[in-house]
Amino acid sequence: MNQGSRIFDDLGRLMNDAAGMADGVRREVETAVRSQAERFVMDMDLVKREDFDALRELVLAQGEEIAQLRAELTALKGKSGTEAVG
Repeated sequence: MNQGSRIFDDLGRLMNDAAGMADGVRREVETAVRSQAERFVMDMDLVKREDFDALRELVLAQGEEIAQLRAELTALKGKSGTEAVG
């Protein structure tokens, strides 16, 4: 019985080592794929999300300012039109 127990212990150790090795390979593959993906994105010259969001906020703020300036300009044109008539 001792011989059979030892075989099962050795087999369990072997399977445990194989699982650890497979986990190491999985991590290496993940790292390699992540590195390739980052390199691919960098080569495409894509804009970072933070930069896009900052520029979007700036454009929206400028759009609001332009709308206000147009309203002021329209009001000023209306005033100058009434003065010229009067």
